[in-house]
Amino acid sequence: MGISIGVDVGGTFTDLAAVDARGRVVTRKVLSTPLDQSDGVAAAIDALSPARGTVGRIAHGTTVVTNLLLERTGASVVLCSTRGVTDLPELRRQERAALYNLSLDHPPPLVGNSRVVAVHERVAPSGVTIALTDAEEDRVARAVAAYAPEVVVISLLHAYSNDAHERRLAAAISRRLPGADVVTAASVLPEIREYERTATALAEGYARPRVRRYLGRLSQRLRARGLPSPVVMTSGGGMLTLDDAGECAASLALSGPAGGVVGAAAVMRAAGFRDALTVDIGGTSADAGLIVGGEPLVEAGGSVAGVPIALPRVLVETVSAGGGSVAWVDGGGALRVGPHSAGARPGPVAFGFGGTEPTVTDAQIALGHLDAAALSGGVRLDAAAAREAIANLARRLGATPARTAAAIVAIADASVARALRRVSVQRGVDPRRCVLVAFGGGGPLHACALAESLGMRRILVPPHAGVLSALGLAIAPERREAASSVMRDARGISRRELAAILRDLAGRAAAMPRPRIEARLRVRYQGQGYELDVPFRASDDGAAVARRFAALHDARYGFTLDRTVEVVAARVAAMGPRLPLRLGRRQRASDGRSSSSAPGAESGGFRQRMTRGPRVVTLGDATMVVARGWTARPLPIGGWLVERAR
Repeated sequence: MGISIGVDVGGTFTDLAAVDARGRVVTRKVLSTPLDQSDGVAAAIDALSPARGTVGRIAHGTTVVTNLLLERTGASVVLCSTRGVTDLPELRRQERAALYNLSLDHPPPLVGNSRVVAVHERVAPSGVTIALTDAEEDRVARAVAAYAPEVVVISLLHAYSNDAHERRLAAAISRRLPGADVVTAASVLPEIREYERTATALAEGYARPRVRRYLGRLSQRLRARGLPSPVVMTSGGGMLTLDDAGECAASLALSGPAGGVVGAAAVMRAAGFRDALTVDIGGTSADAGLIVGGEPLVEAGGSVAGVPIALPRVLVETVSAGGGSVAWVDGGGALRVGPHSAGARPGPVAFGFGGTEPTVTDAQIALGHLDAAALSGGVRLDAAAAREAIANLARRLGATPARTAAAIVAIADASVARALRRVSVQRGVDPRRCVLVAFGGGGPLHACALAESLGMRRILVPPHAGVLSALGLAIAPERREAASSVMRDARGISRRELAAILRDLAGRAAAMPRPRIEARLRVRYQGQGYELDVPFRASDDGAAVARRFAALHDARYGFTLDRTVEVVAARVAAMGPRLPLRLGRRQRASDGRSSSSAPGAESGGFRQRMTRGPRVVTLGDATMVVARGWTARPLPIGGWLVERAR
């Protein structure tokens, strides 16, 4: 199939990994281009030439959806909602934005009340109670047309169980506004919970036009270079074609971070591990993830930029603790780090692009953890400028530069450690039983401190650590999903009914030869406000599902209930084959404090040799700190295993 290229756009760098048919890897790193991400993607691919050969696939991880939700630069949207519940986006779940800060509010909804059209109709769980008439269809279509929106979102009560009214209204509006895109909530998320379903549909409509424009522009640039159109990573860890991605914009919200966890899972399987916490520290943020049994944990729900998106996603907890996170002094004289980031431009002071505020990267340089001559991506660090920026901050704090730099790094580490606890301890996973997979440009820098705070004893620094997200994109399989509402007592569901559900959803999801099928049910105790994803097979009946749910609930939360078990929804993912990946024995590295070559695989073969901390090891695309009391040894697959001395 030729070379598979993965391109991950981050806040500071755009990373590329190219994997050939034999699984060999070539990597590149360039600065990101925030005004138009496609510029950075094209630059990364151009940097690969002439090594690229015949390109068979380009897989892309993008932050376009995240950015437009943060910046509120999406489409002009009108919402059609059942009369009586038009305030749903504003009311949310009526929870506070912060428990003890009464002045803090949630971000405003993507559509204000002035752009909501009430529809006189109603569907109850038992059936239609107020019919949607032809006259009402026409009235709503005329009211919507008066706004001249780019996108119309239709979210009517209980359409997860009966979406006939949503489909009829969509047809009427399309006839009245043939140029507008019409999104029905039932087609985006056919599950209970009206607020989450409405919010997810609004995110889809809000993001869809800009995602289509961006992907179309990128596709044109690639075709002009004789390259194929890209496939796009979803939040769930699989790939969609360009056309499908344009119809599933909300599913791209965590596109880039998902690639990192997919890449981490591939490397840890090759290294012989099954359970891991992952930490990806880049220039703008840090992402914490969880891998169980060699596979990324995929869950439904979560929010991006304060917008709930209840679609399956690789579990990733993002915090503002990247290398570009700015250190500052608050009104009370306390040192703070983030959430503001210097990004790619102007970037950290050491980048020399006009940045004046000290960052985590500048603190690491001041501590001697980064070699000013070694950073990739077309950046040469100005160590003197970084140290001066830290010294200026230290004078404001009345502390020494060394203590200030150490405090900046410690604050960033504490923020990331909290995220790692949230993805593990809160799900019943003991971090001490896991290996910490540390990647991104800053992951190996912070790994020992993070592992110590969590009581972990082993760290896996993968080969190609600095561009692992791009590598995950390059090898990720195609993935398509289909879902349906169930809302049944589990014990009343027969084996035949479950097999029919699986067959129907697999047929809707599969658009590839001989796909690998992953089927899950959303299950809860009746009356609970949350569900667990329970795998199922065609040979299962509802009683088997109930038993599996009880065991999972006990493992996750430590108890079970004597209560009816309810199946809320079913979801099936169809996945193509994984691409081969040959992790070689060649890991070039040098001691950050000298020009000598560190132990590792050299041109002829592999030499097993231990490195004891404290030591700084400069890798090809990242820097690793081996702390005092830790040892590191290079692995046959490449990368390093860092262990706490016993």
